[in-house]
Amino acid sequence: ETGVFCVNVVEYAARDVMNVSSTMLPHGEDEFARAGIDKAECEQIACARVANAPASLECKLTQIVQLPGEANFAVFGEVVGVHMRDDCVVDGRFDVTRFQPLSRLGYRDYTVVRDVFELKRPDD
Repeated sequence: ETGVFCVNVVEYAARDVMNVSSTMLPHGEDEFARAGIDKAECEQIACARVANAPASLECKLTQIVQLPGEANFAVFGEVVGVHMRDDCVVDGRFDVTRFQPLSRLGYRDYTVVRDVFELKRPDD
C-alpha cells in the first residue's frame, strides 16, 4: 500500500538497534532483519511496525512539504491506529518514565527523557 507509514517511539534501551536501522540499504533489503528488530503487522495499514516499541502510530500520508535546502522535506500523516506497550500505560495514561524515550536533537546528537513534571494551566 502506498501513502502509509508507521512512526515507532524509540526507547533509550533500543538506541543501538535504532541507529543500525538508519543504514542506507539497497532497495528491497529488510532493515528489520539487518538491525535484528522483531516486526509486527499493523492493523489499519499495510506496513510493518517495531513489535516491542513502547508505542507505534499507524499513519496515512496526507502531505509532503518541501522545505528550503537540498532534500529537506516535512512529512505529515493522519494517525489511523495506535499501539502502546502494556507496561507503558499506567492508570490509563501513556507514561514515558516507564521506558525513557529517545529524542533526536540534530546532527548526531540525541537526548533521553528521564524527568517529567506536570504543570496545570491557570484556568484548569
